[in-house]
Parts: sequence; structure tokens; C-alpha cells
Amino acid sequence: MNTYLLRKVVSLQGPILILGASGFIGANLFRCISSERDDVYGTSSKASSWRLKDLKESHHKVIDLLIVSELKKLIESLKPKTVFNCVGYGGYSFQNDTELIYRTNFSLVVDLLEELADSQIASFVNAGSSSEYGRQAAGPLEGVELTPNSHYAISKAAVSGAIHYMGSERGVPCANLRLYSGYGPLEDSSRLVPQLVIRALEGSLPNFVDRTVSRDFIFVDDIVEAFLDTANYLTPKHYGQSFNIGTGQKTTIGEISELARQIFDIKEKPNFKMTNRHWDVSEWYAEPEKAKSVLGWEYRTELKVGLQKTRDWYSSLSKEQKRIFIDSTKKNIEPDSKFSVSVVIACYKDAQAIPIMYDRLTTCLTKMNIDYEIIFINDDSPDNSEALILQLSAKDSRATGISHSRNFGSQAAFRSGMEIATKNAVVILDGDLQDPPELIEQFVAKWREGYDVVYGRRTKREGPWYLNIAYKLFYRLFDRFSYIHIPHDAGDFSLLDIRVVRHLLDFPERDFLLRGLRAFIGFRQIGVDYIRPERMFGHSTNSFLSNIDWARKAIFSYTYTPLTILSMFSFGLCLVTITLICFQVISKILFPEIAPHGFTTLLLVNLGFGSLILLAVSLLGEYIAKIFQEVKKRPHFIRRSILQNGEIRKY
Repeated sequence: MNTYLLRKVVSLQGPILILGASGFIGANLFRCISSERDDVYGTSSKASSWRLKDLKESHHKVIDLLIVSELKKLIESLKPKTVFNCVGYGGYSFQNDTELIYRTNFSLVVDLLEELADSQIASFVNAGSSSEYGRQAAGPLEGVELTPNSHYAISKAAVSGAIHYMGSERGVPCANLRLYSGYGPLEDSSRLVPQLVIRALEGSLPNFVDRTVSRDFIFVDDIVEAFLDTANYLTPKHYGQSFNIGTGQKTTIGEISELARQIFDIKEKPNFKMTNRHWDVSEWYAEPEKAKSVLGWEYRTELKVGLQKTRDWYSSLSKEQKRIFIDSTKKNIEPDSKFSVSVVIACYKDAQAIPIMYDRLTTCLTKMNIDYEIIFINDDSPDNSEALILQLSAKDSRATGISHSRNFGSQAAFRSGMEIATKNAVVILDGDLQDPPELIEQFVAKWREGYDVVYGRRTKREGPWYLNIAYKLFYRLFDRFSYIHIPHDAGDFSLLDIRVVRHLLDFPERDFLLRGLRAFIGFRQIGVDYIRPERMFGHSTNSFLSNIDWARKAIFSYTYTPLTILSMFSFGLCLVTITLICFQVISKILFPEIAPHGFTTLLLVNLGFGSLILLAVSLLGEYIAKIFQEVKKRPHFIRRSILQNGEIRKY
């Protein structure tokens, strides 16, 4: 480390906390400071980060910063004096979760500043963005009116206003650095400069946007120094202010491509046909005079030198390290938001299974690298399910719970979860682990192929043989008599595209039988075979009588066959009765000696018709009961509370 940089690192007041230390800027800052200081700590949302692989694990804090209680615990435990915030979301075109953009870039910083306001910190430096200027990013002064042109830019502009308020009005020693186009070691390999270096070392060039587009390329070491200078030299007069961090030099894409051709001796001519992002502007460069006059900071690394340093860093990596670097581009590790999944779990007497379910789900979903949320529906379970769900929500903002006011049944629980799901598909399953969460990977694979509904098909059940036969017989009878095709051996465990979910939620019926409605709704459907294991803990909540009730509900919801059979049987008996009457009359007239005598015949006929009438009344009663249930229009369920971020809130 250079002497001038060493002096600035040593001058920082500790302990030092770097939020977002696994990102490009944060990792370079973390590495720079930790090489000389033992009181620096960095955070990330994942335990494994390729940028921090060789650093002390004890100084790497894995935490979900969006959970306020976890953020408070971190601040209370470390009591940092210097805080660098390098957390950001939305700067890439594939980071398009609008709510997460504002929660990460704005709400988190406001919560953090409020938490630090009374803790006597020495400095708080925020990684802002030149995107705050929007269409006015060509050499603007810091005091110009901000005209952000994307949700990301709006969130960054909003937080610069919050920092200004906290610094100028409440005296918090904080500042916002509006960073221009940083590059250098550890940058995401999908970005321009890393792609330029990787391809150039192979003797070719990447695709470029229009050659006239300009950027202000600033080497990451200079950005790190800007953070150090701000923390060391910010005076009370300038608390809350923003500073442009760039070279002040306008470099066009055509110029950087020619520079790369010179450095790497590339003969190939560049291709300028790449499409711009919708928020990009043609001229984007800094006016850094304020940073120089107030903080004493100015850039040191010319673009040619920076490109050579980036090349040397990449060349120094081993073959395996290069593979990890290329494979670990943000575009690859960023959760897939297009194929995002909400997992809805109906929980009743499943307390022992809930932590295992969570672990298996997160392992599976993380492996798939998709954006997800987990929604536990506590259907008024008499055990400690609610407390366990609350604990999970406290450590993972993606885990949420709903508690019902009483037990409404699994179908109501599924509907309750589907109503609050926010992702592009919903997976529903029971909380007893009889539906293996690992099967979701196959569900999503089929969804990617274009199927709208993917259901689990139980080829076999681990349990008594007679139950297997009974279940298989039921599904086949259910399908045989239903007016729609019902997939055989398919329970509730399934993935439903968001379009299907929306249509399902439009169904007004109170007797919500998901596996029937799922078949009724159509769309492209496919089954995935699996063997359903025994319940891991306790006993099944389905008794013989409850299974009979399920069968009754299914039959009377999706078939008119009982009424049809009754009508046909009644018509047949009517014909038989007319025939017998005619026979009786004719016998009396022509053959009186052979005509039936006594009350036995009359009694049997009365019993037959009486039984038929009772059967007819009972069948009609079942359908009338369903009509009665529907016309009352009582709610499917009542939510008592929502469990989120370790807090219970009344619904």
C-alpha cells in the first residue's frame, strides 16, 4: 500500500463498518482497510462471497440489513465510529424489483442514519450515484436540480436528500459520494471493462454501444481513496453534502475501444451495435472540483494505467480463480426475478417440521438462483408454530407468516397465501414434509418450458397398502364421474403461474377445492411423478371421517352424476311401477287366481319407494347445503396477524 493511502487508513476512527462489503466498491474498500487494520467489519447477505474468500471470516458479518431489528443488533454489537455504506440495488437492467430498489437504496439508509444519529459516530459515507442527475449527467455541479430518470436514480436522489437533512439539520457527520463509472479489480465480469480485458486477452473485442456515447471512467483505487478522504476530512460545515467522484474527463466508447486495441494489440475492428439501457444518456462525466476543494481528493489513475492494472490483476488469477470470476458475474448470481416463486405452506400441528421445511426450501431455492419468498400460513395451530415462524421471519426478510383467527382448513390457508404472494409463480404445499421441497426444482424447470400449471403426481405413498388402493380408487372414480378431467393421484402440491393464480382468486365460491379448480381452469398443465413419504413427525390430521368428507366435497363440487343416476333410477322405477300396475290389473281380470294376495307386496313396494325418496332427499340436501354455503358469502378465512421481520402485527 502506498504511504499516502496507508496514512489515511490509519487515521480512520474505529471500529469501522463497511455495509455491502461483498460488492465491487465495498470489497475493494474492505480489502484496503483490513490489510492494515484489525477493527474493520464487512457485511454481506450471503455467507459465500468470492470477493471476500481469503479474508478473516470473523470480520465478515452475514446479515439481512433490510430487517431493522438485525440492523440494530449489528450497530449495538460493533458500536462503529466510521461507517461506509456500499449497499445498492437497481443499477443493473436485470435488477428490476421496484420495491426492493427503494427498500435497499432509501429506507435502509434512513433507518441506518436514525440508528447512528445518537451514537456519536465520526463519519458516515454513502455510495451514491451520478445517476441522480438523470439527463443532466454531463459535468453537473452538485447543486444542480436533480432530474432522475429511473427508479434506481430516484431512490439515490431521495437518499441524498435524506443525508442532506441528517447532516445539515441534525448534525450527523455524513456525506454522499456520487460515483461515476468505476472500474478495476473485482468488478462484475459482465461490465464493460472486465469484458474488454477478458476478450482482449483472447484477441477479440466485446460488442459496444454507440461510439459517440461518453463515460467518466474512474479507477476503483481512486474511489476507495475518496471514501477515506471523506471520512477523514469532512468538516461540520459540509455535513450532509454530496460530492462528485469522477475524473472530469469525457471518454467516448470509441476512444476506449481504440485504447484497448493499442494496449492489447487487437487487430479486430470494434462493433458498435449494442443496445443502450433505457436510462443511459450520451454524455456522462463529472465535475469533481468540489471534492478537490473540500476534501482534498482528486483522481490519480489515468485510464490507460487503470486498464493495464486491471489486465495485470486478471492475468495474475489462477485458472480456477478466473473461472470463478467469470461465473460469478452479477448477471449470473443475481436471483432470477423473471422466474420468481412464492412458496405458500399450510401449517397445522407442524411445529417440528417448520424449521426443517425452511432449511430444505432455502437450500433448494438458493441452489436454483431464483428470486423467492416463503409464506407460512399458521392455520391457528395449537402448538408453537407461530413462535417458530416469527423466529424465521426475524432472521430472513423473505420469510413471512400469516396467522388465522381459527382453523379454516388447508384450502383456505392456500388461498390466504396466494392472495398476498408477490412473485411470478406460487408453489403450494403442506407443512408436514410429505411434499418434498426438492421437487420444486423440477416444477420450475417445467414452468420455464412454458407450462402454466405443474402438479406433483403421487406414483406411490409410503404407508399401508390398503390406503394406497383407496386413494388410487378415489382419484379414478373422481375423474370418471367429474364433468372435467381430474389428473390421477395429484394432490395440492403444485406450481401455479401468476396468471393462473389471478384467475383462481377471481373464483367467488366458498367451497375452495384447489385440485378441482386447478383442473377446471385449464392452461398448459403437466405432472411430475414422486413417491410421497410418510409424515416425518406426529400423526396425520386426516382421519377416516375427514377423508370421507374430502371425497364428499370433491364429488358434490365437480359432478352431477349422483343426480343423474337418481333421475335415471327414478325413471326406471317409474317404468317398472307402470308395468307392475298393468300386470296387476290384467291379472285380476283375466287370471284372478294367480294375482298377488296380501300386504307383503304392498309393503315391499312402499319400502323400495321410501328408500328411494330418502336417498333423493339426502342427495338434494347435499347440493342445497352447498348452495346455502355459497349464498351466505362468508369469508374464506380471517387473518389474525402477520408475522414479518420478527414482529407480530395485527391484521
